[in-house]
Amino acid sequence: MQDATSLAAAIASGQVTAPMVMEASLAAAEREADLGSIARIDPAMGRAGALEHNPGPFAGVPFLGKDLGSAARGFPIAAGSAALISRIKDPGHDSVLFSRFRTAGLVPFGLTTVPEFGLALTSDPARNPFDHRLSPGGSSGGAAAAVAAGIVAIAHATDAAGSIRVPAATCGLAGLKPSRGATPGGPDFNNHLMGLVSELVVARSVRDVATAFRLASGRAQGPSGDPLPLTMATPLRVALCLPDRCGPAQHAAARQAALALQTLSAVVEERPAPDEMGLAAIRIARTILTVSMAEWLDAFAITDGEVSPLSAAVAAEGRAMPATVLFAASREMAQLSHAVWTMFDGIDILLSPVLAGSPPALGAFDMTSTDLSSHFAQMEATAPNAALANVAGCPALVLPFGTDEAGLPIGIQLMGPIGSDLALLDLGERLATLALPVRFPGTIAGHP
Repeated sequence: MQDATSLAAAIASGQVTAPMVMEASLAAAEREADLGSIARIDPAMGRAGALEHNPGPFAGVPFLGKDLGSAARGFPIAAGSAALISRIKDPGHDSVLFSRFRTAGLVPFGLTTVPEFGLALTSDPARNPFDHRLSPGGSSGGAAAAVAAGIVAIAHATDAAGSIRVPAATCGLAGLKPSRGATPGGPDFNNHLMGLVSELVVARSVRDVATAFRLASGRAQGPSGDPLPLTMATPLRVALCLPDRCGPAQHAAARQAALALQTLSAVVEERPAPDEMGLAAIRIARTILTVSMAEWLDAFAITDGEVSPLSAAVAAEGRAMPATVLFAASREMAQLSHAVWTMFDGIDILLSPVLAGSPPALGAFDMTSTDLSSHFAQMEATAPNAALANVAGCPALVLPFGTDEAGLPIGIQLMGPIGSDLALLDLGERLATLALPVRFPGTIAGHP
């Protein structure tokens, strides 16, 4: 298996050196420029980091941050906005999360492409390495495209309404949306979004994601306490949930994953998908995202003419939002979180598809539209119930399991109660051994 773990092992054994691997990643980034996966790059910083990296489990492995979320020194976050990039400055310090990434030995050298302000489940102009007519998803689509293409083996990703899980599913990768409070958002908390957002990575293997989680999680020093680690029952109890909005290939992949779990001694039962909860979740997420956008643009004095019509409409809705509506949304978020907790009475994991069908086409989300109801409905239709894990604060792990009629990888999701991250990752590693390996379009740059 080629992944960040095996690449670090090759560096540690002397098969290759960290500077050699960094040069290969820089060359791959240039060679794959038409993929549109990288927003900004600093070769000098990458080369310097390769000479001075920390001796962690990913020692010397090249790494890309996301142009949205926790920041790294030298890489100011512009959220895909030309208006914002002209106003921001180098933070001059690492966020807590990036400090932990560096401690793990990862070497950042650039930022990946995101849709403007992370508002879509596509990341134009980033293209899917499996089929350039398709999107790698959003908003961590640039990260997923870079990993699937082999520019890097692992990349930073964030998730406010499916933004780790959708790109992972479209690109045959593994990705975990951690439990609320499991990974740090400080010291700035600029991407907190009232607790919707979790951050970690997308990678080619569940073991890479598990290593990243173990190194990055805990002691988050945030507004919520670290979730207590939960163990699963023996035998494992799994509920298979198949939204009607998902197509036959997606259903088939989830059913195949259910059969594989049974070979791991899990007890599987089919339950109705939590569709009403999913619709409530996207409505709550919309309320929070619109108010956040209004605050963001106003804080930087960004005018409507400097952003896409969609971003301007989102901000306008946020500015018009009464405080009472936002307050009610915070209460509804707590109520929905409690309702999701009760779903796990008698079961340990919800198994479901990630996408309704094939990856969205390039340009599928119209950033010139001002019809917000249609936009958020399209997000929900693309990835049914994806926002539920964000609003409820639950961990949700995506890994590839099978392919569709076009040979594109299909992702399945395992969702557990808050604090079950490590148990999900352990199960995901075992389940991944029962799935056919993904045939990526490119090998990992610098991997021997």
